[in-house]
Amino acid sequence: MPRWWPAICPEAFTSPPPFKRMTALPSTSILSRDIQRGPRFSGAVEARRLQRWVDAYRKEDSCFGPPESRQLLFAIGLLALGLAACSKHDFPQYPPNYREYAYITNGGSGTVTVLDVVNVRTDRELPVGRNPVAVIASPTRNEVYVVNSGPAGGEGSVSVINAENNTVAATIPVHRQPVSIDLAPDGSLAYVANSGSNTISVLDLKTRREIGQINTGGEPDSVRIAPDNKSLVVANQQGNSVNIVDPATGKIRAVFTGCPGAGDAVILPDSTKTFVACAAGHQLIVIALAHSKSNPGQPDRLETFLDVGRAPVQLALKPDGGEIFVSNSASDSISEIYAGTDEVGGAFMIGDDPVRGIVSADNSMLYVANFSSQWVTAYSIDDGQRIRPSIHVGDGPSALTLSSSGFLLFVVDSGSGDVAVVRTAEIRTRAPQSVFTMLTTGRAPNAIAIKSFKLP
Repeated sequence: MPRWWPAICPEAFTSPPPFKRMTALPSTSILSRDIQRGPRFSGAVEARRLQRWVDAYRKEDSCFGPPESRQLLFAIGLLALGLAACSKHDFPQYPPNYREYAYITNGGSGTVTVLDVVNVRTDRELPVGRNPVAVIASPTRNEVYVVNSGPAGGEGSVSVINAENNTVAATIPVHRQPVSIDLAPDGSLAYVANSGSNTISVLDLKTRREIGQINTGGEPDSVRIAPDNKSLVVANQQGNSVNIVDPATGKIRAVFTGCPGAGDAVILPDSTKTFVACAAGHQLIVIALAHSKSNPGQPDRLETFLDVGRAPVQLALKPDGGEIFVSNSASDSISEIYAGTDEVGGAFMIGDDPVRGIVSADNSMLYVANFSSQWVTAYSIDDGQRIRPSIHVGDGPSALTLSSSGFLLFVVDSGSGDVAVVRTAEIRTRAPQSVFTMLTTGRAPNAIAIKSFKLP
């Protein structure tokens, strides 16, 4: 567009170059190509843009000339209808009784922001306990559990949210400074790591009360239960150690030391091994779990330490269990681990202070939140390379989750207090416009979970 064009024709500033007294209908091939290509933005946005073109064209004093071509207006209208029709394919079609919500913990405001995923809008903000820091959805009940760390050095709690009406149904007291939670595979029990009291609280989620405590090392940071329900893994940040607990008895089976700042942990889908990030160093510790297929009749045993980048703070496991991606915060990189062979496949520069990653359900894409920036990086696992451009989100992206369909990526921005909603299809096709919308949260959001279900 010539630089002088907006000055002499302001109504057409966002329009294509002027045309005058056009009487020929655009060719069918061009029109079909434009419709098949689909809208760059939503169909509604494109329709409004085209309407502005039509309005400008119909003005007697328009830069486009007098309205002598009905064919042209018909073609533009047809294109607008085609673009608008394309928009229904942007999102899955849900049955009337389908519900899906995203729950974001706001550490600075003591609330949980609830987002309606189906309609991509804010549903409500719920008061919970002080300093909520973690959230998880039940695999079997229409419930969501929020860990409230409480005041500094004080007692914390777990808020139970009824997802059917998004209200707080109960509050379960735990101990000092709880920081993480995991659920038994059948959803009957919750395990809460109390970093201030060096214990794990065992909660009965049916009766909504604590039924036991497990002693751990110094400042347990994360807790994970194996899919076969036979091993509980506890990473002790201050103790620089990992405890393996028998969930049936609550007794510690084994202790592994030498992991400075033991933090995030993952367990393979077949329950054979656990990988724990030594966040104050540059390694992962790999432990073969007892009672598993690869270790029958043998005790829990140390397999190896793996060298990765500096300050490995989070592990993203592929759903098929084949690979693990390590967010190396101080190295601005990710490391790729082959889980079956305990090998480091390589390291890749990814962004400024990567702190959280998530892998798509089809095992093909990794999304990484770079905390000291306003960017999320997409990495094609199949191609072994970054997808450019990166996704511009809010300030301080710190947590991620995908909608149940995988169509939307939700990015929690701790610094700007919002959630960026990203269409994953546009990332895969390297489209320049990926952020669909931004939704506000409470102060200092820090974690997110998705819950989907069908009402009776």
